[in-house]
Parts: sequence; C-alpha cells; structure tokens
Amino acid sequence: QVQLVESGGGLVQAGGSLRLSCAASPRTASIYVMGWFRQAPGKEREFVARITWSTGTTYYADSVQGRFTISRDNAKNTLYLQMNSLKPEDTAVYYCAAATYYSGGNYRNAVLYKYWGQGTQVTVSS
Repeated sequence: QVQLVESGGGLVQAGGSLRLSCAASPRTASIYVMGWFRQAPGKEREFVARITWSTGTTYYADSVQGRFTISRDNAKNTLYLQMNSLKPEDTAVYYCAAATYYSGGNYRNAVLYKYWGQGTQVTVSS
C-alpha cells in the first residue's frame, strides 16, 4: 500500500509560478511511474505529466510542455511539479498518482495508476 499526499497548491496570478509536492509513504520500491493529473470543474480528469521513478524519464501533455517540469527526489520519496507561466486555464485540482507496473506507452491513461492522492487546488487568476 502506498499513500500519496499532495501539497503546494494555492492562488496565483497569471504568469506566476507554483511548485506542487507529493510525498509517498511508506516507501516507493513498488512504484514504476508517477504522474500528475488535473481536473477542472465540469471537466474530465486530464493527464499533465509523468516520470519513470527509476530513470527519471519524463513526458508531458502538450498543454503544459515548456511551462511545467516534473521531477522526483528518490531519497525523500517525493514527486514535484514546478509550474511556471501559469494561465487561468491551468486552474484545477491537481492529483499525483502512482503506477506499480510496466504497461508500455506514455502512461497518459488514469486507469494505469493504482494509487492517488487527495488533490490540491490550484487557482490562477487573470
């Protein structure tokens, strides 16, 4: 069992930055990939970015490519999402998630992730 706890959300003006964190416990030995998803009011949950835990290989949604950076600290069992040049359309609840097995592809599909955090709200004002 893996527990994920997000933090770092908040209110920011357009063009600003935020860094989200996701602490995994008790350990990450079973994790293959970790990702960030987001869900805006009235919309479906959408993929944002993912990272292969062992190698650090990353992949991003087109909508955040060049603005967001996903990273991890293996020693701290923590996942990060650095969000720069934020836009009002980035407003959503952001979730971190963990996948525990290899399935190929880019892990854009939420069904591949077994564990989920509770979410943290990010609001970008115009």
